[in-house]
Amino acid sequence: MEDCLFCKIIKGEIPSSKVFENEYVYAFNDINPVAPVHILVIPKEHICCADKVDEKNSIYIAKVFEAISQIAKNLDLKEGYRIVNNCGENAGQTVFHMHFHLIAGTNFGWPPC
Repeated sequence: MEDCLFCKIIKGEIPSSKVFENEYVYAFNDINPVAPVHILVIPKEHICCADKVDEKNSIYIAKVFEAISQIAKNLDLKEGYRIVNNCGENAGQTVFHMHFHLIAGTNFGWPPC
């Protein structure tokens, strides 16, 4: 998608603080962190949201979770972390390129709202 913020970040058209990258996934520090560790993990394939995951693109989502596991190990997040995905405007999705927030470094309450 030519107007997609995250697609532009993946292409290097917009700078980011890269944490991880492979052929399927790109991860970078969130510019507005809500915790000491706040990383956005995105598939390199443009998938707008969880509603659009299907048998053709689900490999990218599997690779996102493999990357999250590797990032957590690289950062030694032994105390735990939270993974958040928002699907749709009412859920708080503001960039319509599926992404996951990897958040750590604080004690989380429940429910998250």
